Amino acid sequence: MKIILTADVDTLGGAGDVVDVKDGYARNFLLPRQMALIANKSNMAVYETVRQQREAQQTREQREAETLAEALGKVSCNVAVTAGEGDRIFGSVTAQQIADLLKEQGFEIDRRTVQLDEPIRALGVYDVLIRLHSEVEATVKVWVVKE
Repeated sequence: MKIILTADVDTLGGAGDVVDVKDGYARNFLLPRQMALIANKSNMAVYETVRQQREAQQTREQREAETLAEALGKVSCNVAVTAGEGDRIFGSVTAQQIADLLKEQGFEIDRRTVQLDEPIRALGVYDVLIRLHSEVEATVKVWVVKE
């Protein structure tokens, strides 16, 4: 049976792919869970328009992310922390703190997009990666200074 996948299925393919599967697998698993549509002419036409709308939305989001990345490339954040001997700070600088500092500067950034391998625990200058879109990343300089 030929079907159109409406969601990504690990063993078959991605959303929008037209694949051939066994009848029972389609009827008992994919179709009831709305992961696929039967590939007839009307469904192909409807899904083609949906696919075009989705592609237009993704390109629009990518363009917005690229403009935001360009603006973020010029930004730096200063984090004032209390530090002890050897420039070791008390606590750490987290992704949430960086997102809050960017919010204060007018950038609406979610903390989950700030990519820190581990929290920052020493004074210095750090380049922090921010993943804005699946294909767009920005780098922000974070200055961790003593209070």
